[in-house]
Amino acid sequence: MKKDLVNTIEQDIRFSDVDSLGIVWHGNYVQYFEDGREAFGKQHDLRYLDFYKHGYVVPIVSIQCDYKQILRYGDRVIIETTYKPCEPAKINFTYRLLNAATGSLVVTGSTTQVFLSKDGFTLQLSNPDFFLDWKLKHEII
Repeated sequence: MKKDLVNTIEQDIRFSDVDSLGIVWHGNYVQYFEDGREAFGKQHDLRYLDFYKHGYVVPIVSIQCDYKQILRYGDRVIIETTYKPCEPAKINFTYRLLNAATGSLVVTGSTTQVFLSKDGFTLQLSNPDFFLDWKLKHEII
């Protein structure tokens, strides 16, 4: 049975994250997605270096971000990253960013990554064996 794996982290909004109005610049939410993926990988043993060690890179080929509210310098953000199982050779994550003080939903989004061989950047049409093993370990397949 397929199931979702989730990681949640909380972090400060840094001064370098905001524009001249003190509001988080829209492009920085993509960085928060990256922070979420890094934390997810650490918790669930799926780090970028693990892909590389097995001969793959996993570039993002699609990203979607919907803004609901703003965050300001001094706020804290909760980043909830969810792995969405699928059969094709790709990695799908969804994101929910919340204002830690109010619990308000700030941003939703998603990313899709594909497997490329690190030598030659050839697209992989089937899931690499190590990724299938990871899915089995986490009872995703």
